Parts: sequence; structure tokens; C-alpha cells
Amino acid sequence: MQGMITSIMLDFAGSDDELKEALADLRAIDVDILTLGQYLQPTPLHLTVKEYVTPEKFASWKEYGELIGFRSVASGPLVRSSYRTCELFVQTMVRERVKSSTVN
Repeated sequence: MQGMITSIMLDFAGSDDELKEALADLRAIDVDILTLGQYLQPTPLHLTVKEYVTPEKFASWKEYGELIGFRSVASGPLVRSSYRTCELFVQTMVRERVKSSTVN
């Protein structure tokens, strides 16, 4: 298991095609764990929110990420790059070990 992790804020990710291309590029360099979040404006002095991403869209991108080979995807408006990544990594490692031991 490589264990490489990255994060994208969907409202800044560009078009759906650009996001698909970025996710494919990440898989090509063996990124295993992906977190997808939402930018939330901390103060009026910061950038304004470009788009509020729907729960359905977060779920769809999670499913897509898993479909193209990410070992684990955390996707939601409050997800950040540090979002339980250690926990996600360990859960994925355990799940894969259990799966490989039941196959053998």
C-alpha cells in the first residue's frame, strides 16, 4: 500500500471534466486516499464561496473516486485534507488484508 493522500475542494476544482482529469492524474501517480471538501468562507475578508456543493454531488464524486481505483474516499462539505486520514488509511489497510485473507 502506497499511502499517498491528497485533497481537493470541489467548489474550486473547475468543471466536471477537469476534475475527472485531475482524479485520473492522481491515480496515475498512485495516490490512494482522496478527500473531497467544500470551501467555507471563514471571514468576510476571505474569498466568497463560489458554489455550495450538494450532498448528492459529494456522494457521486465519492463513488466515482472509488470506481477509478482510490482505496478510500472521504467526501463531504466539512471534509478537509487532514480529515481522519490516519483512520481512513488504517481502515483501508485492514479491509484489504481481510479481503486478501478470505480469498486465500
